Amino acid sequence: MNNSQHTLWYPYAQMKTQSHPLEVERGEGAYLVLKNGDRLLDAVSSWWCVIHGYNNTELNQAITDQLSKIAHVMLGGLTHNPAIRLAKKLVEITPGGLNHVFFSDSGSVGCEVAMKMAIQYWKNKGEPSKKRFIALKRGYHGDTLGVMSLGSDDETMHATFQDAVSPQFFVTPGDESELESLLKNHSQEIAGFFVEPLMQGAGGFYLHEPSYLKNAKTLCERHKVLVIADEVATGFGRTGTLFAVEQADFTPDIMILGKALTGGYLGLAATIATTDVFNSFYSEDSSKAFMHGPTFMGNALACSVALKSIELFERGEYLKKIKDIETQLHNGFKGVSHSNIVEVRIKGAMACIEVTDEALLKKSQEIAASNGVWLRPFGRFLYTMPPYIISEKELKKIIEVMLLCSAK
Repeated sequence: MNNSQHTLWYPYAQMKTQSHPLEVERGEGAYLVLKNGDRLLDAVSSWWCVIHGYNNTELNQAITDQLSKIAHVMLGGLTHNPAIRLAKKLVEITPGGLNHVFFSDSGSVGCEVAMKMAIQYWKNKGEPSKKRFIALKRGYHGDTLGVMSLGSDDETMHATFQDAVSPQFFVTPGDESELESLLKNHSQEIAGFFVEPLMQGAGGFYLHEPSYLKNAKTLCERHKVLVIADEVATGFGRTGTLFAVEQADFTPDIMILGKALTGGYLGLAATIATTDVFNSFYSEDSSKAFMHGPTFMGNALACSVALKSIELFERGEYLKKIKDIETQLHNGFKGVSHSNIVEVRIKGAMACIEVTDEALLKKSQEIAASNGVWLRPFGRFLYTMPPYIISEKELKKIIEVMLLCSAK
């Protein structure tokens, strides 16, 4: 692309060398329809959020209905029915004890909110020294400055900013002794343990066991450290249960939701806290109030479509659909062995092929598109997170194309 084409600045790309992005004209079910008429099966659900596919008539109608009333109104001193209803619904469906919902407009900001909430929780309780965090190695919690500090081992997305973010503690996923030792030695300065439960998303889709999370929660409680579950990527069924922490059978002190919350229609995130956390702010002392307020938090259109998305998920028995997707992924990748492939990881409606060298995937996006599938690998990882409405035939095609791209 030359300079005259750079009015729109694209993400995660060297603008001088990137090829021209494919122009999408519309979406239909699991497909993207390009301006030139080509149809691409979207294997990554537009960064994991379009769980119902594109152009869903019920989601379209939910937005249309709300649009005839009011599209947006600030939550500062005002409120509205969609936000109230969605907050109540999220309390109903999330693990017991998560009773208080703070809205924002993206997963990154939702995680920033959780960081601020945890730090002020301890300050309000008279322990202001507790303001650092533990996070998992290879973790990812967003691209804003605060949450970038919670990522490690990143040679691409955040490397430029490593000397500009606050220093945090990092532990190896699954290593309970490492976590316990860190808590024993530093709990007086640690506000919370940030974790992507079970599956580490953009860090490479690495998996860890539910037992590790459950034991980590016990250790953190013992050492007075909050557990913060970032379910932006794992929430709404991606790992096989509605929320990943359900498989570890515990309630985090704070949980963040985003991405699939609106079925991929509009930006919305929710940071949900226990009553214990909320009560530390609940006071006649104005200095203890939580001073955060995104302009578009609790947007009426976003809340309305989120309510309909949750309804579709529940009514459509999506957890069964996800189980069927997982079974087909296991069968489709069963016995795969190639010198290029390090490992195939599958969890719920996610499959990732890790290859030995990222150069092997350099042409994979182009190869996939020429075969009618939209894939977007990063580093050494080629993955699929398909929409839950995907058919058996469509998923079979995705598996075949992934193998073509990684084992060529």
